[in-house]
Amino acid sequence: MLSTGLPQGSVPKLERPGPLRDRVYEALLELITTRALQPGQHLVESELAGHLGVSRQPVREALQRLNTEGWVDLRPAQGAFVHEPTQEEADQLLTVRTLLEAEAARLAALNADKAGTDALEELCAEGEKAVEAEDVDRAVALNAAFHAKVMELAGNTVLAELAAQVHRRVRWYYTPVARQRGRQSWIEHRELIRAIALNDEYRATHLMHEHTEHTRRSYHEQSAS
Repeated sequence: MLSTGLPQGSVPKLERPGPLRDRVYEALLELITTRALQPGQHLVESELAGHLGVSRQPVREALQRLNTEGWVDLRPAQGAFVHEPTQEEADQLLTVRTLLEAEAARLAALNADKAGTDALEELCAEGEKAVEAEDVDRAVALNAAFHAKVMELAGNTVLAELAAQVHRRVRWYYTPVARQRGRQSWIEHRELIRAIALNDEYRATHLMHEHTEHTRRSYHEQSAS
């Protein structure tokens, strides 16, 4: 276990050449969204620089950017800390997510072809295997891939761009409830696939709305426990 609390092997390797500050930013953001770096955790520039194999300057720049975007809190005389989301923040973000995802499901039901629904079936099967294997990290990644595929099948570029803005925060909130949602989440995915395959836009909209609301409620229940 590293001194910053990162599991051994969880630190991404940075490849050169490339804009180093951007790569450090992406690496730190990945560690935050996957909760390898936990909400409230103290982020020490020198330690992060050592783990990533870079100088402190790009780490400092990345932390400043993450602070601007709300992922990190910079506290005077104390340093940087992973942001701890409030219940209100989570509720607002997950409510917006419900609206975007429900519309994506409706459009996917109108536009998806067999190749598209086959791709959803494949992701669902892989997700079920991850749940059976109790591989939470893979289940979270596959859940994100499933929802991204529904968004792709919707065929609305503007909607996809808006969804992309909230994607990583959704993953951040979903990670702690992934085990709790478990198999039920993928059962709901299966029902959604059937509605999309039948071009039933109304049922697809309803199912996605309920599905995302279940995640929102699970997050609040988990946070309150």
